[in-house]
This record gives sequence, structure tokens and C-alpha cells, in this order.
Amino acid sequence: MRCITEDQLEDIAIGAGILGTGGGGDPGLGMLIARTAIRQYGPVQVVELSDVPDDALIVPVVAMGAPTVANEKLPSLEAMTLAVKALASRTGASATHTMAIEIGGIAALLPIAAAAELGIPVIDGDMMGRAFPELQMVLPSLFGIPASPLAMADEWGNTVVLECRDNRHAERLARAVCVEMGSSALMALYSMSGAQARPAVVSQSLLLAERLGAAVRAARAAHTDPVDAIVGQLRGHRLFLGKVTDLVRRTEGGFARLEARLDGVAADEGAMLRISSQNEHLVAVRDERVVATTPDLIIVVDSQTGEPITTEALRYGARVTVIGAPCDPRYRSTAGLAVVGPRAFGYAIDFQPVELLALGLAGDAPGQGPR
Repeated sequence: MRCITEDQLEDIAIGAGILGTGGGGDPGLGMLIARTAIRQYGPVQVVELSDVPDDALIVPVVAMGAPTVANEKLPSLEAMTLAVKALASRTGASATHTMAIEIGGIAALLPIAAAAELGIPVIDGDMMGRAFPELQMVLPSLFGIPASPLAMADEWGNTVVLECRDNRHAERLARAVCVEMGSSALMALYSMSGAQARPAVVSQSLLLAERLGAAVRAARAAHTDPVDAIVGQLRGHRLFLGKVTDLVRRTEGGFARLEARLDGVAADEGAMLRISSQNEHLVAVRDERVVATTPDLIIVVDSQTGEPITTEALRYGARVTVIGAPCDPRYRSTAGLAVVGPRAFGYAIDFQPVELLALGLAGDAPGQGPR
């Protein structure tokens, strides 16, 4: 058993920004919300997935909406706990634990804040091992665990409880409600027992986020390369060193969409990398050759500090390093790729593991845009 205090939040926020693959929202905002909750309610107990009772009721929480909106309309802790209570009122059962749906960005920190206010433990795990933009794109979907009933709440105190036919309908209906709530809503969903959760979620991802953040801070203090620290923690690969030279972004349907061009510097001078994103970075193409795709992690960090850069924070002229890292192996299954592979997002590309692409061992994979 361990507890999260204010002391761990900075490291978790750095690590969550890295694991967010550009999405998940600003982890700095999540850190502030979690810090406020811990100061008011005290440290949060963290429970290992293996120690959760079979009959526990785990109610994950998350914010839904475009990250660009969340930066201007901060998520409300009151709305998040209101969503949890609305779900309990609908089902007649109260949560014994909470958990992150995704370990990326603000989504990794909000469950810590909710756990503090609700007085329940948070599980050291999440449902992706990274971040993805849609509700059905979680590992529990592959195990037949339903997203609904799900509850949504906004900062005005409105609540909506949805009963959905399947998880794809849950995404579509919840997204429509979210847009009406100002493209930002707090949610409680994917309720599951401890027995259901064990095979279906990623264990110890909170600990991984904390270790990533600590490794980056230690590298900075020792004046060594923080990018090397990230690559080592994730068994990843350096894909590109470059400068951002063009950005095309828009907010559409509740998502932050981005097309970015990077021109290479140093060892990558003369090369060009294109990154396509839907909240999260989905495809990276170097000189018309795919070098990484979803569901593997495509991570953009400041080349000097190792600080993760979110999709909405990426700016013209930034000197960045792009890292590729393997995803949870369950996403590489046929069922997983059907939900989160490049073709699931409309790209005419077949998935190939980043470790093979990075080493030049994969077959030809010419880059194709959305269909």
C-alpha cells in the first residue's frame, strides 16, 4: 500500500504528458486540480490491481472534449464527483475504487483528485497505457465490458445518464452531449468489478508515469540527456530530431485535429517528418515512409528539457524530438487493431510495430493520408 501526496504529482504529470502521445489534455492543469484536492482532503491511497477484491466496484472517471477547450474552460472537480454520484443513483451501487481511463495528460491526474474528494482509493492502472480520443478505444472493450450506464456532468450542474447498445454508440451519443455541454464534460463510466478489471486493464501505469517524470527530472539535474531517459524507460526509439515548420490545426466534432511538419536538424538535416493527430498523434511519416502509427506511442518532447508537448501546445519553431514506443501488446491483436489501428482512424496504412519500422526491418509502408 502506498499513498499519493503532493510530492509525487509533478513527476506523475511529466510522465502522463509523455504517455499521453500529445493528447489527454494538459497534465499541468490536472496536477493543480489534484494538488488542491489533496490539500483539502488528504493523501490518496493507491491500490495495486492484484490487491483489489473481486467484488469491488471500480468506477473510472475522465474528462471528455477537445483539449483546446479544456485549456480555457478548466475541468470541474465538483462536476466529476457529481457524475460519480449520478451513476451511483442510477445503479444503486457506490464506487469502492476509481481509476484512470487513460494514463495520458490530465486524465491521469483527475482520478487522483476524485479519489481524494470521494474518500476512496485509486487503482495503480488505467485502461489504455497511453491516451486515445474515443470512448470505445479502451482495452476493456476487447473484453466485452460495457461503457454504459455512463454519467456525464458539466460545470452548471447538469447531469445526463446514458444507457447505450454498445461502446461505439456510447462514444457517439456521449460526444453529442459533450458538444452541447460546451465541448467539455466530466464522466463516470466503464464500471467493473475487481475480477473483471484484472485481465482487462494496464497495471502499474501510475507508477510508470511517476518513474518517467522522476527520470526526466534526474537527467536535467545531472545535465544528461532527458530524451535518453525517456527512451530507456519505454524501450522506445528516437524517430526524428527537428524543428516545427508548419502547423494546420482545427477543432472539429469535439476533437483537436493537427497536421504538423517538422524539418530535420543535426543528424536528421535534410529530412522531413509529418505527424497527423486527432487529440493524440496517430501517424508519423518521414520522407513519405511511415515510421510509426497508432496504437504504438508517438511522443513529441522538447529536445533539451524532455518536457512533453501536447497537440495543442505544439508551436512553430519548436525544436523537438519524436520518440516511438511499443503499445500494450493487447492492442496489437486483430481485435485491438480493428479498434485503434491506423485504418480505424481512416488511414490507408497497415500497422507495423515501431521497433521494426525504426530498425528498418519492416516491409514497405508508404504513407497515405485519410481516406
